[in-house]
Amino acid sequence: MRVLPDVVGVKPGDRARRLVAVGSMFDAALGQRQAVVTFTDNATLAQRLAVRSACANTPNVTPQPLPSNMNAPYALEQVVYQINQASNADVALLEKCLAKFPAVAGVTLQDSADEGN
Repeated sequence: MRVLPDVVGVKPGDRARRLVAVGSMFDAALGQRQAVVTFTDNATLAQRLAVRSACANTPNVTPQPLPSNMNAPYALEQVVYQINQASNADVALLEKCLAKFPAVAGVTLQDSADEGN
């Protein structure tokens, strides 16, 4: 077992608490699941907002907050739903909702393990 060297000004108990906090944040990040919705090239902002709003009623599905500047050229390029608590049935309902909209090009399900690959 490797012993970490003492850091000047940091008490051993403080270091342990910091390591636990970092570990907890890491564990929380590992559980993040998202559904990323992409749109057709000709989808309007109004269509994207309609999709976001309509499918946000799916159980255990939460859309990410809207960008602060909806006038930006790439505002709402994608809609991302957090699906951390969603069951497979909830995700199927989300996909069924998204399928009703011709402006939706596709949906990609990903979790934190997919990021960076």
